[in-house]
Amino acid sequence: MQIEERASGNVMILDLQGKLTIGDGDELLRDKINSVLHRDHRNLLLNLGGVPYIDSAGLGEIVRTYTTVKNAGGSLKLLNLGSGVKDLLVTTKLLTVFESFETEKEAVASFS
Repeated sequence: MQIEERASGNVMILDLQGKLTIGDGDELLRDKINSVLHRDHRNLLLNLGGVPYIDSAGLGEIVRTYTTVKNAGGSLKLLNLGSGVKDLLVTTKLLTVFESFETEKEAVASFS
């Protein structure tokens, strides 16, 4: 798992690449979110276009991330859900919890 960060206006976009699984991404995501929040970024967009697979630990980390960001007064949204990731979120009924977008432009505009 690799995570690159970039800003678009007042939104911090985290581009995730690789599997989000126990021991391979879950702790990396947690550390990255803590770092971004520590630098006072509160509008976060997780770009999951490069994530082919998420296991239960990875899914739990996304939920924990959502809660952490919300408790810090911020907002977390999802971008570019692949079919496998989207199916997982539908099956677990978590797709109703997260705002998700297909285009970055639409996602960034939603924070306004």
